[in-house]
Amino acid sequence: MATIADVAQYTGLSSATVSRVINNYPHVSKDKRKLVHDAMKELGYFPNTSARNLRNRKTNLVAVLIPRLTNPFFTLILDGIEKVAEANGFQLIICQTKSSKKKELDFLNLLQTKQVDGVIFTSIENEWEEIEPFTAHGPIILCNEYHHNATVPMVRLDQVQGSYLGTQHLIRKGHTRIAYCMGSTSGLSTDRRRGFFNAIEEAGLEVKPEWIFRDTYTMEDGKRVFIELLKLSERPTAIFTGGDEVASAMVKEARRNGLDVPKDLAILGFDDQPIASLIEPELSTIYQPGDEIGARAMDIFIDCLNGTQERNRATVKMLPLSLVVRQST
Repeated sequence: MATIADVAQYTGLSSATVSRVINNYPHVSKDKRKLVHDAMKELGYFPNTSARNLRNRKTNLVAVLIPRLTNPFFTLILDGIEKVAEANGFQLIICQTKSSKKKELDFLNLLQTKQVDGVIFTSIENEWEEIEPFTAHGPIILCNEYHHNATVPMVRLDQVQGSYLGTQHLIRKGHTRIAYCMGSTSGLSTDRRRGFFNAIEEAGLEVKPEWIFRDTYTMEDGKRVFIELLKLSERPTAIFTGGDEVASAMVKEARRNGLDVPKDLAILGFDDQPIASLIEPELSTIYQPGDEIGARAMDIFIDCLNGTQERNRATVKMLPLSLVVRQST
């Protein structure tokens, strides 16, 4: 008896493409559809009706992929998702990826094997080409982080504007030597970097390569960045971090090393987590409405599951963010 693998080998296409054709996935060319259907007839391949029925079964479970449960911002997003889920009879399966590409794909198998109805990403590690085949098995929503090639609904904020506002604030405070912390190569990180450099170029300033710090997410990363700053022959007078955890660790290290914040080093965070107003001095930061991001993502997920919104079309729900000025700048 022929299998999907046999059809794939016969056509020269991947098993994922053959599966998309069989499941009537929209983003497949007419030529490939014809090629697969002709091969199915030639090989006598018939889709497994039982497996198809399994795919149509509703579980009322949603997998939520989170990079780190210890990050309060993602806890806020999760809280927003959970409130809407509970009100609509859904339960959540929380999946901590620890920013691992392999873990992310492993968790997506929950959708492929129909153990969940769909997946909400709060961060994204793999390239979209790796994730897209899984959209054939149920709704996938990108929430907070996003990818510019994605073909699914996204709930996000204008990260270009957010980092532009933060950088512009530092420039208006008189800083001309500004360091910058960035995360991965996701759409979110790329857009934040773009907003930062938009403001820098607009002001006619220069940023030395050694003032750019990559892969910064945690308090440990904040300590690492601060130590690297101390080693520089020409130190920046301000730094725009990628998150309040990184920023708060830098504030602590600055005080421990006898530096005054913001006189010796101005520090700007991102997210407006609870720690931002608890640390001394309080952090200036960019406010993001985490709970609202989560709630909107779950609303859209339900609409996609019920068929009232297309699940394989790149629609974007943009939410506002704002600058919160406190004592660290």
